Amino acid sequence: QVQLVESGGGLVQAGGSLRLSCAASERTFSSYAMGWFRQDPGKEREFVAAISWSGGRTYYADSVKGRFTISRDNAKNTVYLQMNSLEPEDTAVYYCAAESVPRGVSHTQPVKYDYWGQGTQVTVSS
Repeated sequence: QVQLVESGGGLVQAGGSLRLSCAASERTFSSYAMGWFRQDPGKEREFVAAISWSGGRTYYADSVKGRFTISRDNAKNTVYLQMNSLEPEDTAVYYCAAESVPRGVSHTQPVKYDYWGQGTQVTVSS
């Protein structure tokens, strides 16, 4: 069972930055594709960014492209989400997710991922 623990959320003014971290409990983390999603109450979980197991490929939602950067450090079993130029619309609970068994499913779909963290709140004030 893989455990994912997010950290780094908080309250920030519009235009500010935050860096989210997601630490995995398993050394096999280095073979997992990873994703970040976010969710507002009453809304569906929304894809934010994803990264391949090697870090060689990254993917972003159009709404965050150019502002957010996903990266990973396999030696530390950690994936990051650097968020710059934050907007009030970015306010949500952010979740990281791990795909332990490759599936023929788009990285934007939550069903691709086997394991999820508990989430970390990001609030952007205007």
